[in-house]
Amino acid sequence: MSEAPHIPIFRFGTAYESLERVDLVDTRSETLLARVSQANAGMVRRDLKKAGTARDALQAHTTADALGWCRAAGELFRHGDLPIDGERSQSPEQYVETLSDTSGLPHRLVRANMEKVHHVLSNMETVLKGLTRGLDVSVLDQGMHEQDDLLLSFYPATDSLGIVLPSNSPGVNSLWLPSIALRIPVVLKPGREDPWTPWRIVQAFLAAGCPPEAFGFYPTDHQGSDAILTGCGRAILFGDASTVERYAGTPTVSVHGPGYSKILIGEDRIDDWGALLDLFVESVAKNSGRSCVNASTLVVPSHAREIAEALAKRLNKIRPLPRDHADAELASFSNPTMAEGIDADIDKKLKTPGAEDLSAPLRGGPRLATIGDALFLRPTVVLCHDRNHPLARSEYLFPFVAVVEVPQAEMTDWIGPTLVASAITDDPVWIRSLLGCPSIDRLNLGAIATPVVRWDQPHEGNLFEFLYRRRAIQRPAHAG
Repeated sequence: MSEAPHIPIFRFGTAYESLERVDLVDTRSETLLARVSQANAGMVRRDLKKAGTARDALQAHTTADALGWCRAAGELFRHGDLPIDGERSQSPEQYVETLSDTSGLPHRLVRANMEKVHHVLSNMETVLKGLTRGLDVSVLDQGMHEQDDLLLSFYPATDSLGIVLPSNSPGVNSLWLPSIALRIPVVLKPGREDPWTPWRIVQAFLAAGCPPEAFGFYPTDHQGSDAILTGCGRAILFGDASTVERYAGTPTVSVHGPGYSKILIGEDRIDDWGALLDLFVESVAKNSGRSCVNASTLVVPSHAREIAEALAKRLNKIRPLPRDHADAELASFSNPTMAEGIDADIDKKLKTPGAEDLSAPLRGGPRLATIGDALFLRPTVVLCHDRNHPLARSEYLFPFVAVVEVPQAEMTDWIGPTLVASAITDDPVWIRSLLGCPSIDRLNLGAIATPVVRWDQPHEGNLFEFLYRRRAIQRPAHAG
């Protein structure tokens, strides 16, 4: 058997092999899949001094050029054989298999996330129109543009965008892709179990003709991550609540922590809940419940027990299957300690009166299950009799949902921070209340599952407004 591939550091155009490396192994067989070079914080800080030169390399091209790179990179990412190191390449199917082996995602979910990245790259012009609210993006090339007798001018707020990525879902890489279209270099810190996705995207862009200076790729530790977050003029941080708490309120860092996304049903639609079960299942379980847009709480004005029991029966059909099974919907955990910790946390909170696990009698066994050589958390529906129970507004990295009964008039005050809320109602008075609710970042009005995302309508921040500032500009009126 040949030696495993080596994924290098990429220092704004230069591949670099470090003496310090981390082994990536198959979580089931411990087979070595790759060695990944590690950057230290000092290297990151030194290299960030080159960010201005990297930005100049991108700004020398037009936005039309960048959109062309995106389209070509999308096709290459989805269909091409792309380099892993200087000696070997990786086919799309090899990418699917290796990412599944290190992350626990079933093959079909890796492919679904692959399609998401491809879709965003292929439709980047539409994405930019949404981010800029229809602005003619040629203004970014010219520096100044006249529109309706007004002078518009935008300038970059940073030399680079730093991104500290997670390993839970490869689709989150879609969120930084518009930075290249906006001609701002990226500094990527990949998740430990998923260097594959950002590295493959970088290779796709390089093959599409994008300047190599556009990319920094730094597998690193916590200190290296901090160097990226503090050294880049703008940065995005993905992580759990404890990880993102340190940077909450920092204007140069966009934090993407737990979403606490929810479904809210109005009094006028609650009697139709049976027709909404498919929507509930999709909202809770799509992408194996690993996304911040998955619903973790279902808030209803009545029928809580009936809904929770029916939902528990439906989710119980999602069973652990081998990763390459065509029907696999549930991801296993590459880190047993994480799975065990989640399971223990739920059981500990269930000891507090006011909630019951309605999935427990249906499972016929523990929530934490070893199937073959993989560790799973089985879907869980908790009915909270007490709206203030600690599980009523909790979020976990598997299909978990709490069903909570709250009077409609009190829902907007009760829900707390909510990345996506799907509000199912036709009540115009309540809709106005929802529109004025500061706790909701993205509001779906009607029967729309929480994971449904229109990429021209960002659900978490606006990358264009994060990376560019509008400059006030005027010149003398023409004499006439």
